[in-house]
Amino acid sequence: MHKHDEEDEIVKHDHHHHHDHDDDDECGCGCGCHHHHHEEEEEEEEENPKLEIIRIAISGIILLALMIFGSKMPPVLMYSLVGIAYIIIAYDILFEAINGLFKGHLLDENFLMSIASVGALVLREFSEGIAVMIFYRLGELFEEYAVGKSRANIKALMDIRPDYANIEDGTTLKRVKPETVKLGSVIVVQPGERVPIDGKVVQGASSLDTAALTGESLPVEVSKGDEVLSGSINLSGIIKLETTKKFSESALSRILTMVREASSRKTKSENFIKKFAKIYTPIVCGAAVLLIAIPVLINLALGNDPDVQTWVYRALSFLCVSCPCALVISIPLSFFAGIGCAGKNGILVKGSGYIEALAKTRTLVFDKTGTMTKGVFEVVGIHHSTMPDDRLLEIAAYAESASSHPIAKSIIKAYNKPINRNLTESVQELGGNGIIAVLKPEGIFKDLGGAEIAIGNDKLMNRLGVDLIPCHHTGTIVHVAINKAYAGHILITDVIKPTAKWAIGELKALGISDTVMLTGDSKAVADDVAKKLGIAFVHSELLPGDKVKKVEELIEDKTGKSQAVAFVGDGINDAPVLSRADVGIAMGGLGSDAAIEAADVVLMDDDPSKIALAIRISRKTLHIAHENIYFAIGVKLLCLVLTATGITGMWLAIFADVGVMALAVLNAMRALRIRK
Repeated sequence: MHKHDEEDEIVKHDHHHHHDHDDDDECGCGCGCHHHHHEEEEEEEEENPKLEIIRIAISGIILLALMIFGSKMPPVLMYSLVGIAYIIIAYDILFEAINGLFKGHLLDENFLMSIASVGALVLREFSEGIAVMIFYRLGELFEEYAVGKSRANIKALMDIRPDYANIEDGTTLKRVKPETVKLGSVIVVQPGERVPIDGKVVQGASSLDTAALTGESLPVEVSKGDEVLSGSINLSGIIKLETTKKFSESALSRILTMVREASSRKTKSENFIKKFAKIYTPIVCGAAVLLIAIPVLINLALGNDPDVQTWVYRALSFLCVSCPCALVISIPLSFFAGIGCAGKNGILVKGSGYIEALAKTRTLVFDKTGTMTKGVFEVVGIHHSTMPDDRLLEIAAYAESASSHPIAKSIIKAYNKPINRNLTESVQELGGNGIIAVLKPEGIFKDLGGAEIAIGNDKLMNRLGVDLIPCHHTGTIVHVAINKAYAGHILITDVIKPTAKWAIGELKALGISDTVMLTGDSKAVADDVAKKLGIAFVHSELLPGDKVKKVEELIEDKTGKSQAVAFVGDGINDAPVLSRADVGIAMGGLGSDAAIEAADVVLMDDDPSKIALAIRISRKTLHIAHENIYFAIGVKLLCLVLTATGITGMWLAIFADVGVMALAVLNAMRALRIRK
C-alpha cells in the first residue's frame, strides 16, 4: 500500500464517527458502531447502499404480505416467509451479536436488537420482530448517508493530494511519486495538474486555483520568482518550479496530517456520551430483567396468573427503545459537520475540542504584523515634493536600486518600471541613516547634471545640514535631498489588511468586546493601527516572551468564568503564544511553519474576517450538539416510561427510535451550512 493510500485509509476510518476504537465500542451500547467492529464490512456498506435498499425492500414486501394475507396462509408458508424476511434483513446483525458475545461485548446494540426481535418472533409477534429490524436498517442507512455527506468535505480535502510529480528526463517528462522528489529539484506543472510540492517559479507564468487551500475562488497570477503552494491547481500555462520544501513538509502534506489528527481529539460533549453510555447501558439491561421478574413474582405471590408473555414482551420492547442511537450518532456528527463547514470556508480546525473552545471565546488577542497588517512595506504617500510626485519617486528608486533594504525594495516596487543600473554612478550606504548616491547626467537624468541624491531618515538630513519638513502621518519617513536641497519625503507603512477593520466590527457584533493587540513595533505605530481598526487594548514594544506573559495574564483573568482566550498570529515568534492560548489561530497562507504547527485553528488565506466566521460556525455547532443531547434524552426517557407501563408496544418504540435519530441527524447536518 502506498503511503498516500494509507493516508486515505486512515482518514476513512478515523473520521467515521469521531470514535476511537480503543475499546472497540465506546458508546457502551454499541450504537451506530456495529460497523466499526469490521472495517472491511464498513467499506462494503459504504460502497453498496444499493444492497441495503434491496434487502429492506424485499423484507418490507414480505412483511406487507404477511400483515394482509397472513391469517389466510397455510402455517408452513407463513413460517417460511417470516424466516426468509427475517434472515434477509437481520443476518449480519445476528452474526455481529454472536461475535460480540464471544468478544465480551454483551451489551452492544446488535445484541439488544437481536434479543428484542428474536423475542418478538418467539412470542409469535412476527410482523413486529421483522419491523424492528427493517426500521433499524432504515435508520442506519440514513446515518450512513449523513456521515457520508459530512465526510465528503474532509474527503474533498483528501482528494487534493497529488499522486505524482513531473520531472524532466532529457526531453521527456517522467512521473514520479511526490515523496521521492529531492529538495531543490525542478518539477514541471502542466495546465490542469495539481502542484505536488511547494516551490518557486523558475520558468513560465500561469494562474492558479487555490480554492482547495484557502477557500478563495479568485485565481492567483504567478510568474518567475513567485512562491507556489502545493495543492493549487494550475489553470493556464506550463510552469517549472524549483522545490523549496520536501513533500512531507509542503503545505498540502501538513494540511492532510492536521485533518487526520483532528479526528482523534475529543470534546467534553463527545466524552459525555462515553460516560453516559457506561452508566446507562447496564441500568437499562437491569431494568429490563426487573420488568419481567418483579410483576411475575408479585402475581405468583398473590396467586394470580403470572402473565409471563405480556411482561417479556414489554421488557423486549423496553430494550428495543433503550438504545440511545440518536445521541451516539448525532453528537460526533454535529462536530464533524462543523469542522467540515469550517474547512469548506478555508478554516482548518484541528479537532472538535477547539470548536468548543472557539464557541466560548470572549477575548481575542492579535499579533499586528502579518495578522492585522500585510507585513509588507508600501509607499502610501509623497509629501512636500518640489517636483511631480512620480519624478521624485523615480529619482529615489534609481538611488536605492542597489540596496536590498526592505524600505529600498518598497520604493523600487512602487516605481514599478525597469531600472537601468548604469545610470547610478556611486552609492554610499550610511548604516542607520540612509544612502547617498550620484546619478549620471545622461538619459532621463540629463537635467540633474550629476547630482548627489541623499535618501534617509531625520539623522541623515541633520548630518548633511538639510532643513527637513516633518511628517504628521505615522509610518517610516524617507526624506530626499538633491545636492543638499530638500526635495520632499516619501511615507512608507505596513499596510492594514483590507478586511481587518470589518473583522473587528464583526467580532464586536458577536459580543467579543475584549480585543487586544500585541506587537514588538513602536508605540506610535501600534496605537495608530489600533485606533484605525477599533481595537480596545494595545501593548507595544514587546519581546516574544512578553507576549506569552500578557496572554497568561488574560487567561488567569478568565479562569473560572468558562470563557476562552484566543490568540491570532502568523510568525515564528508567535508559536509559543499560539500554544499557550486556549485557542491558537494561525494565518496559514503566509504564516510560518512553526506557527501553523503550534496553532489549533489555521486560516488558509490570511483573512482576519475568517476569525468571526470560525466563531459563528463553532457557536452554531455547539448549540446544535446541545439541542441533540436534550432532545434525544428527553424523548428516550418518555418512550421508556410508556413502554414499561405497556401504554405503547414495540412498534412505537421503533418509530420513536428511528424518528429521533433521523431528526437528530438532520439537525446535526445544519452545522454543515453557515449563512455568510
